[in-house]
Amino acid sequence: MAELRHLAAQCTARNVGSGEAVFEEGEPCRGLLIVADGRVEIRQISLRGREQVFHTEGSGAALGEGPLFDGGGYIASAVALVPTRLLFLPRAEVLRLCQRRPAVALAMLKTLARRVRHFAGIVSDLAFRPVTERLARYLATTIAEPIKPGTATELTLTQAQLAARLGTVRELVARAFAQLEERGVISRVRSRVTIRNPARLAVLARGDEEALPGEGHVT
Repeated sequence: MAELRHLAAQCTARNVGSGEAVFEEGEPCRGLLIVADGRVEIRQISLRGREQVFHTEGSGAALGEGPLFDGGGYIASAVALVPTRLLFLPRAEVLRLCQRRPAVALAMLKTLARRVRHFAGIVSDLAFRPVTERLARYLATTIAEPIKPGTATELTLTQAQLAARLGTVRELVARAFAQLEERGVISRVRSRVTIRNPARLAVLARGDEEALPGEGHVT
């Protein structure tokens, strides 16, 4: 309890509005940020304005462990998606905590390892998977229930937002949707997507397009 009281005394709270920057790419990292309530999106934007979303974090998540330990700046920017409350713990205090409590350091390493694995998946997708396959996997993972013919989902993202998550541009996302419809994999009415052929969707989501011979794809 004394440890918790000490940490609480070192923390400062910060409220950010929806759409407000939490930190910017390249900005010095001065400590650990913890999402007490809300949702934060981690993203990069190229000089040409193309956006890549890396991940989204909610309540209880820590932000900035990488630059916290290596002393560099933030590798991406963070933006609040909804009104968000953050707790800030100074870098020196975090490092002392890790020295006192190795279990805390191990937990942070586990989070870092999970994110490295996630980033490796993004790199693999961008390098080797066409947009149609990326979209198929997004649809397959978005639907939590077992997918059967007729299973439907309501997309909450615009095509531009979806493109930022898939590492492409809106025009190619629109083309990939059209291609999935032409193949009979899905049908669409505005933002509602209905799965017509779950088996084909699963094949595309796995990246096993050779199982669908003679069909082109959006790269």
